[in-house]
This record gives sequence, structure tokens and C-alpha cells, in this order.
Amino acid sequence: MIVLRSSEEIEKIRRAGRLVAEVLSAVTEAAGVGVTTLELDALAEKMIKDAGAVPAFKGYQPDFIKCGPFPGTLCTSVNEEVVHGVPDGRPLEDGDLLSIDTGVELDGYFGDAAISIVVGAASPEAELLIAVTRKSLEAAIAACTAGNRMGDVSSAVQEVAEADGFNVVRRFVGHGIGTAMHEDPPVPNFGVSGTGPVLKPGMVLAIEPMVNAGTFEVEASADCWPVLTKDGRLSAHFEHTVAVTEGEADILTPAPEHARRGGKRGLSGVS
Repeated sequence: MIVLRSSEEIEKIRRAGRLVAEVLSAVTEAAGVGVTTLELDALAEKMIKDAGAVPAFKGYQPDFIKCGPFPGTLCTSVNEEVVHGVPDGRPLEDGDLLSIDTGVELDGYFGDAAISIVVGAASPEAELLIAVTRKSLEAAIAACTAGNRMGDVSSAVQEVAEADGFNVVRRFVGHGIGTAMHEDPPVPNFGVSGTGPVLKPGMVLAIEPMVNAGTFEVEASADCWPVLTKDGRLSAHFEHTVAVTEGEADILTPAPEHARRGGKRGLSGVS
């Protein structure tokens, strides 16, 4: 069932979303060669708890995962890891493509967003992949207006990604969000314009393109949580929580201004 949120509820989601954006900004600034994703995770968890919120990912156990609850506050996916990367003690290396996804629950409402950066010097492929993935999210948000259909949002992502020779992941999609992290409707990153549910004011969606440099096919890693590109090539991930309105979509996870320019060490911050 798709829930249409009141203006009061959307403001509560916005509060959660702003905290998510602040956390991602701080983590992006802190990421660098020699820093571990476990250190980034500790920073994020402290910020969230200090704000009186709850890390939405830590302990989360979706129905489709059978290997136990997620152990981190952040999903930190490196290079060929698409999503659900577990923070660990491996130092980040020069040229690593790092995708960072997090969510919070604040006063019963959720926010969710993701960014991708390169630590140190970027390869041309990584730089282009990040730029195209961000651009695909921007195209999807532009299509996210009342009266359009979900297929308009989905096809916008696919068209942008494939125009540069990349491929969108099919197995994992975006989602509705509100009083739960994952709600109806699913938000695919591929599809046909003019199809799917009609977008209505009050719908709140987590739109999250996952774009691979090679094949769209993915597989679970040996230890279950991280999802990897099947061919071992790079993947990037961007996400915003947005509310559908009669006009332009309302981005509920807006980045602080300095994050839009990227972190001190990363090429790209929150779009």
C-alpha cells in the first residue's frame, strides 16, 4: 500500500533527512587514504546518537537477507561492491571508489541517502562513473512530479546511465520511505516511461541509482552482506529522499553547501 504523507509528516521526514545529509557530509570530509571505513562508521554513529536519533541500518534484517542483522551504521561499499558493504578495519587506498549509504530514524520517521566519492586520485573511469550516476539521480528527481508515472522516473535513470555505456543494477531498487525504512512503492532504476503507478503529492520516495561500469549483473559475496558486480568492475551509488509535489520534487536530504563541492579528499560529495 502506498501511503500519502501529510505536510506535517513530510516535515518530520525532512528533519531525519537533514541529519542524514549532515552525517554524509562529515563522513565525506573525513574519508581519506589510510582511514578505515570502521572509523567512518564510528563517526556516523556518534553524530546520529548525539542528535537523539537511531541508526536505521544497524541491526536491520530485511526478509531477503538470511545471514543475520547488518552490523554497521553506514553501508560502505568499495570499488566492485555495489551496496551493503560492511565497515571494517581495512585502510582505504588511493583511488578507491567509496559509496556511502546511511539512514536514520528520528521521532518515528526515516531519512535515507547515499553518495559516492573517490579517495585520493581518481581513474578516468571512476570519475565518469560517479558523474553519470549523480546525473542519473538528478534526471530521476526532475521526472518525479505529480501526474508522471514511476516508469518516467525509472527510465530517466536508465537513459542517462546507458548513454555513457554504463548499466543500472536490476536486482536492487529504491523504495518508499516514511514511518519505516522500506515502504511501497518500489522505485526501479530501469523501466519504460508512461508505465507504473501514477505519482501523487504526498508520496515520499528514496530514489537510488546503482550504476555499474560493466554488466548490470550482481552477486552476493562469500560473507553474504556486500553485493558485488559480477564482472568485478566498479559501481557507484547515489540516493536522495524526495517528496512528490505538484511542481518540482522536494529533496528532503539536502546537502550542506560545502558537501556539494565534495570532501577535502573526495572528488564528489552529495549532489
